[in-house]
Formats: sequence, C-alpha cells, structure tokens
Amino acid sequence: QVQLVESGGGLVQAGGSLRLSCAASGRTFSSYGMGWFRQAPGKEREFVAANTYYSHSVKDRFTISGDNAKNTVYLQMNSLKPEDTAVYYCAAKRNLLSPVAVAGNYDYWGQGTQVTVSS
Repeated sequence: QVQLVESGGGLVQAGGSLRLSCAASGRTFSSYGMGWFRQAPGKEREFVAANTYYSHSVKDRFTISGDNAKNTVYLQMNSLKPEDTAVYYCAAKRNLLSPVAVAGNYDYWGQGTQVTVSS
C-alpha cells in the first residue's frame, strides 16, 4: 500500500512558476512508477509527466524529478499559462512496464492539489 500526498499548489500569474511535491509513504516509491496527471473542470484527467515523458502541452516547461531519500517526487512548472489551471494529481503504479501516460495503469492516487493560473 502506498499513500500519496501532494502539496505546493496555489494561485500564480501567467508566466510564473510553481513546484509541486508528492510525498509517498508505505513502500519506497522507487518500487513504483510515478506520474503526474491533471484534471481541469469539465475535462477528463490527462497525463502530464512521468519518467522522461511529457505531454505535448507541457514539454519544455515542466520537469519531473524525484528524491529517493525523501520518498518524494516533484513537478517543477515554469512559464505557466491559464490553460494549466487544474487539479494536479500524483499517481503510482506497480507495473513498471505498463505505459506511463494511461491513467488506468496507476494503482494509487493522491488527493490532488489545485493550481490556478491567472491571466
């Protein structure tokens, strides 16, 4: 069992930056594939980043990283745009070989953190 807790969301102006954190408890998160997803109002949950893969909409602006010693994965978000406004979720999957961009492949989810980008 893995528990995931996101933090770091908030309100930021367009062009600004935020860093999201996802702290994992339970089994060490190095045993799992970790990813970030987001869901905007009225839209489906969409893939953001995992491993070295990024969605087209965030590539070159967002960076995923991890700290095994702290059991924490981060999402550094730069050059934020109003369309980045969403609830951001981190997720963990047991099967390291399953495709990273498919939400259904993830077994554990955090509660989400709101990111709002004003224009």
